[in-house]
Amino acid sequence: MKKLLLLLLVVSAYSCKTAQSTAPKDNSDPTKYVNAISEKDLKKMLYKIASDEMEGRETGSPGQKKAGLYMIEQYKKSGVSFPKGASDYYQHIPAAFLNARRNENLADSENIWAFIEGSEKPDEILVISAHYDHVGIKNGEVYNGADDDGSGTVAVIEMAKAFAKAKKQGHGPKRSILFLHVTGEEHGLHGSRFYSENPLFPIANTIADINIDMIGRRDVEHSKTNNYVYVIGADRLSSDLHNAVVAQNEKYIKMDLDFKFNAPKDPNHFYERSDHYNFAKHGIPSIFFFNGVHEDYHGKDDTPEKIEYDALTKRTKLAFVLAWDLANRENRPVVDKK
Repeated sequence: MKKLLLLLLVVSAYSCKTAQSTAPKDNSDPTKYVNAISEKDLKKMLYKIASDEMEGRETGSPGQKKAGLYMIEQYKKSGVSFPKGASDYYQHIPAAFLNARRNENLADSENIWAFIEGSEKPDEILVISAHYDHVGIKNGEVYNGADDDGSGTVAVIEMAKAFAKAKKQGHGPKRSILFLHVTGEEHGLHGSRFYSENPLFPIANTIADINIDMIGRRDVEHSKTNNYVYVIGADRLSSDLHNAVVAQNEKYIKMDLDFKFNAPKDPNHFYERSDHYNFAKHGIPSIFFFNGVHEDYHGKDDTPEKIEYDALTKRTKLAFVLAWDLANRENRPVVDKK
């Protein structure tokens, strides 16, 4: 009788544990994990990635490759591996592809990717992208590219760290997330074009792209505050994506969202000028976070000490809460516009 009672208790305990492990996780509130995004860590990484040591991160250059190794080191420290189906953190891009449209004598280069698998809908992929190349050395001076796009690069790494912490604590994203650092942006969006034409995961399974390109400074139009970010492209294909960023900002971040450059007739054509565009061309809902052009854009003085780290942190948190929502919501963003 005692043996039977013990067996029943063991079976009951196992059943309860199994039920708990298979029950859907409550990922409704990202507050704990958005607060894991650290201004100190963003600053530390950016001072490294935008240092003279990286020689301006020209596409395919030794400096860019050195920056890539540092980025991979950060992913390993956070316990974020390369994607399923890949053999390492690199998507190799041959020079022939990079030089096909206009020969600039670029060397072989690579996109860098990291991955967190979804717990409930692993085959649906959210891409979070930023380019990690810049313009290299000109006339003997290093063009560090701290804002363009060192700021986006470290934001993506820091977001991955926060998602990894959530997963370790049983609140990993329900959809998979691909953290994608693309090369060749400065020469014509080559890295994102290569991925979109040679995706590791089917484009049809890609639910959205969150692209981060220059989020560490302010422009002249916002000279009195850095509590803003330009939002570009969210409503071009999906009203869901637009509504999501507005709602998540209002609920958690409370930053001024500036849609000026989202106008279809924007003379700057920023919508077509960063890496989200190569996803949008394939019908993927895409959003571009941007602080606008400043006096050091593509200049030798785009250096880490000029970054406004409070703004960089707050904008990274905005991208994170949007990613959290997209990765955990019941349905993927609807494509209801053309």
